[in-house]
Amino acid sequence: MRDEKIFHCPKEKLKEIQNRTLHAFINRKLYPFSPHYRKLFEQHHIDPRKIQKTEDLQQLPFTSKEDLISNLATDPLDFVLQPDEASIKRYASPAELIQLAWKKTVYGKERFQEDLEKEYKPIFLTVTTGTTRAPVSFLYTGYDLQKLQLYGRRLGCILGCLPQDRALNLFPYAPHLAFWQTTFVGFSSNMFVFSTGGGRIFGTDLSVQTLMKIKPNVVIGSADFVYHVLNAAKEKGCDLGFVKSIALGASRVPSGFKIKLAELMRSVGAPDVRVLGTYGFTEARGAWTECPSSEGSSSGYHLYPDQDILEGIDPVSGRVVGEGEDGEIVYTSIAGRGSCVLRYRTGDLVKGGITYEPCPYCKRTLPRLSSNISRASNMRSLQLSKIKETLINLNHLEFLLDDEKMIAQWQIEITKKNTDPYEVDQLNVYLKACGHVDEAVFGKNLNEKIATSCEMTFNRIEFVSAEEIRRRLVLDLAVKAKKIVDMRPQV
Repeated sequence: MRDEKIFHCPKEKLKEIQNRTLHAFINRKLYPFSPHYRKLFEQHHIDPRKIQKTEDLQQLPFTSKEDLISNLATDPLDFVLQPDEASIKRYASPAELIQLAWKKTVYGKERFQEDLEKEYKPIFLTVTTGTTRAPVSFLYTGYDLQKLQLYGRRLGCILGCLPQDRALNLFPYAPHLAFWQTTFVGFSSNMFVFSTGGGRIFGTDLSVQTLMKIKPNVVIGSADFVYHVLNAAKEKGCDLGFVKSIALGASRVPSGFKIKLAELMRSVGAPDVRVLGTYGFTEARGAWTECPSSEGSSSGYHLYPDQDILEGIDPVSGRVVGEGEDGEIVYTSIAGRGSCVLRYRTGDLVKGGITYEPCPYCKRTLPRLSSNISRASNMRSLQLSKIKETLINLNHLEFLLDDEKMIAQWQIEITKKNTDPYEVDQLNVYLKACGHVDEAVFGKNLNEKIATSCEMTFNRIEFVSAEEIRRRLVLDLAVKAKKIVDMRPQV
């Protein structure tokens, strides 16, 4: 279906398309061709023909990161669709059988095999960053690269990219989804995109020089590195009035950070810049974006119900939650060919869940996922020097720091007192301020605010230079900034 049609379909029509696509995908692609899911269906005595609509997915067990790691260690292709001529004929619909017979008659068996390879042979991969667990690779076929291009076209459309625009891609050269999805935004939007390769390749100074030479209308990259480069441009006295949109990925983009970045852009001659967040993960082999909205607010990520299914579940019970309710994000592919997952638990927690009402900003009828997303892995029990055995939500700490207007960048460090592995935990924070602040007063007020919200305080608040925070965050090397560092020695 063409993008403009899927963007404005009535809710009932979108649901019908999604249910029909799900049923066909499971019965004609996933169950017949996926070694992992064929075994799973048979072990749990699940009849794939009974998966008729999205609600029927609740009959199926979840797939976890542990499943991927353990299965890929023994058989790297366990999650990859692997058809042959016999299985295709066995599970194809009557219409597909007629088409197959016609192709073989007209073009011959060799052409049939070539087409089969183009659709199903893995030819590309991206890899998870491995920030929380072991890295996992996901394979793409030629068909999946077309899907990545479709996602790129839709992202470009929602972001408002035009063929005459120019974009600067500040993501590192790497086999990671963020870099390649950005590249495919350019390919599919017929828009010029220059990729710097990130800080490791170009560094800060050359990135600023490239920014001023290309004069991009769109700047794309990870939130911290984009802020770092634009702030460096400000320090050099650059006029960035040519920038109209900034698209940020690889991590959550809170409203406070958007406001901070918009204020920075106003100070360099770009008063009307739009700061937008994107959301994606390796297992989805694609990303979604917010649409332009009022400063600091979020429309939510616009989803594609003809390509994927996203559910929200209670992270403890696994129960599917209702529209707009908080939960853990669960992902199902209904249009892939290479590595495909069904009911995959992302470990991402979303406040506000999924809504099916039209977007109040762009009026598109696509379902939308709240942008208030955090990692479940950032919840852990810390024995702090002031509050023993307190459950600390590190995500909440992140949000508080990002919302502070006078904090440009930060890093939280977890250590042991006196580096003794048997001592109490300590929580330190390193801050790069926006302009001049009274460090003693600001630190005291910050700890009071943190104590009120989280019932804890930082053991140490240290203000550092731009160079030091850049070194700590590893902005020139990492895909994602190292904003939370656990330095506790292993016992």
